[in-house]
Amino acid sequence: MHILLLANAPLPPRSPPFPPHDLMIAADGGARHAWQDGKGKIPDVIIGDLDSLTPDEIAGYDRAGASLYRHPPAKDETDLELALDFALQHHATEITLYGLFGGRWDMTFANLLLLAAPKYAGVRLHIVEGDTDLYLLRGGETLTLHGSPGQTVSAIPLHGDATGVTYTGLTWPLQNATLPFATPRGVSNTMAAEMATITLTEGILLITHRSR
Repeated sequence: MHILLLANAPLPPRSPPFPPHDLMIAADGGARHAWQDGKGKIPDVIIGDLDSLTPDEIAGYDRAGASLYRHPPAKDETDLELALDFALQHHATEITLYGLFGGRWDMTFANLLLLAAPKYAGVRLHIVEGDTDLYLLRGGETLTLHGSPGQTVSAIPLHGDATGVTYTGLTWPLQNATLPFATPRGVSNTMAAEMATITLTEGILLITHRSR
C-alpha cells in the first residue's frame, strides 16, 4: 500500500504534485497541505494532538469525512511518529512524505532521524522537499534513480559506517566501498546517465537527489 503522509512543516516552492496513492494521512496541521495541488483534497486520516488546527478547521474536516485520531498534547511521540505508526498498522509498503523539513530545527533533525528507526525497515520511505527527493536506503537494498546527467546526488550515513556501497551511473563510482559515519565523503556526486543505482550492504544511507 502506498501512503501519502503530510507533515506540518511548510511546503517549499517548486513542490511537485502529489503522486498517486492509496491513502492520505496528515499529521496535525499537515492537513492544510492537502490543498496544495489545487484540487481541494481532504486527508483520509488526520492524526496528532491537533493543536495546529483551529476548532473550525477540525470541525470542517470532520464534516468532510476525514477520520480524526486525536491524542493528548502530553505524549512521548511526535505527531509525525503517530502518523508513521498508523501507516505501518495499515500495511504500508511505501510512504511518500511532504512537509518534513523547515520551521523548527529541532523538529527537522528529529523527523529525519525518526525515519531511521528499525520499526520502519521494510517500508520504502521517500521524502519530497521542493526540488529534491530524499530516500532512506538500508543494508541489503538497492535504490534506482531516474533523472538527467549533472543532477546532484549525495549519500550520507545516518547510523554508523555504511559498508558495501556500490554506485553505477554516477560520475564518481564506488565499488564495495565504505562511507564512514560523520564524514562528507558521499556528498555532491552527480548523475552521469539517465539512470543510476546505489547498493548498500550494511548500515543506513540518506540519499538526496536534486531532481527538479
